[in-house]
Amino acid sequence: MDQNRAPVLEALQAFRERGYTPFNPPGHRQGRGVDPRVLDVLGEEVFAADVISVNGLDDRLNRQGVIEQAQRLMAEAVDADQAFFSTCGSSLSVKSAILSVAGPHEKLIVPRHAHKSVVSALILSGVRPVWISPNWDAERHLAHPPGADRVRELFEAEPEAKGMLLVTPTDYGTCGDIAAIAAVCHEFGKPLIVDEAWGAHLPFHGDLPPWGMDADADVVVTSVHKSGAAVEQSSVFHLQGDLVDPNVLKAREDLLGTTSPTSLVYATLDGWRRHMVQHGEELLTATLALAHSTRAAINDLPGLRVMGEAEFLGDDLAKSLDPLKLVIDVSELGISGYQATDWLREQQRVTLGLSDHRRIVAQFTHADDHRTAAILLDALGALVKAADDLPAPPPVDLPSPRELQLETAMLPRDAFFAEAEQIAADLAVGRISAEMVTPYPPGAPAILPGEVITKEVVDYVRSGLNAGMELPDPADSELKTFRVVAR
Repeated sequence: MDQNRAPVLEALQAFRERGYTPFNPPGHRQGRGVDPRVLDVLGEEVFAADVISVNGLDDRLNRQGVIEQAQRLMAEAVDADQAFFSTCGSSLSVKSAILSVAGPHEKLIVPRHAHKSVVSALILSGVRPVWISPNWDAERHLAHPPGADRVRELFEAEPEAKGMLLVTPTDYGTCGDIAAIAAVCHEFGKPLIVDEAWGAHLPFHGDLPPWGMDADADVVVTSVHKSGAAVEQSSVFHLQGDLVDPNVLKAREDLLGTTSPTSLVYATLDGWRRHMVQHGEELLTATLALAHSTRAAINDLPGLRVMGEAEFLGDDLAKSLDPLKLVIDVSELGISGYQATDWLREQQRVTLGLSDHRRIVAQFTHADDHRTAAILLDALGALVKAADDLPAPPPVDLPSPRELQLETAMLPRDAFFAEAEQIAADLAVGRISAEMVTPYPPGAPAILPGEVITKEVVDYVRSGLNAGMELPDPADSELKTFRVVAR
């Protein structure tokens, strides 16, 4: 196929040039009906580009196949058999993938550090998770993708499991051995789903960790809005091989997805793919060099240390590392990552995606350059100088890896929809949770529906909340009470 084409962008341009007058959605009529105060903030072009797919970008019967062409180009660009665009983010893509592999009460091997979207899929589907423990780094309180040996043990113990879901890279940029795990899955005749939300850029440069399709995964989900150049909610799930039926995968996506997808997502996915095919290697080569030099410069700042291969890689840790994720330990400054992130936003106008009790994470993409890197370095230098004036962070009661592995007493679906009651935190210990309690980001739940709540985890999330942890899920945002299954 001609990778220089961008079918969605071409259709959008044609819609403008032909001067159509729509009497179908969207109701703003390419911005003519939008409040001028909104246009002052968003601009007219956003609304001019918001065109319905059916009888908009394409005709009433979709005879031009605009979206289908764009998806075929994407699949070819990343060596997949098929690609499907999602306008509801990778949260929808992951749900679609899980529902295409396992159904109600069927088993699926799932890592316990998976994103809350995976748990949502378990709740919606009634799939029975077979939990696989991640590779825990107890010293640094970090979880890495599990190894292939542990996957083999679980398939031998649970031969009826329909497949496996693997999360790699993690939010910290650590990656599992996809090829080895895929080989084990295929040995048992089972598909491997890879939640590679943070890895949309991986297919386009040889010095980055292996891309899931190249490592023989069956379904790979990517969030292009995270590490690519598409608008928020832009996701693609890719398929290869014959272990997952593409018709089933599409039907599950249709079940969950919107019937009114936005052309803004389609167009930016299409344009990003073309850009990466034409210039991705060159752009990412420059970004890798920038990340390397910035890493060295941060390490020269007193009290800051960028974690790397020495801390992350090993037989019981991660297989590889995305060098575009700069994981910065701020604990020597006597502050928490939560404090550092808040201070950088408020005082330096620098925003970060992930922070925890001792680390912050700065992610580089091909959009960064020496100017943005210099802003980050200046801001971090200012943080170092200001750290002594910040209050000592409240302590977080960090559980051991063993204490984080809670007993599963009910299926997530059954507990979530069960009759529930809200009870005091101290009374919740020993009860079955009816809700998720999720530090976000990274979005891996500490407590799941169906798990037995323990004192250690209650102390962890309550002390974390007091220290600045964001917990968006619980019914009681102050965690004075917990929602549990009624007796």
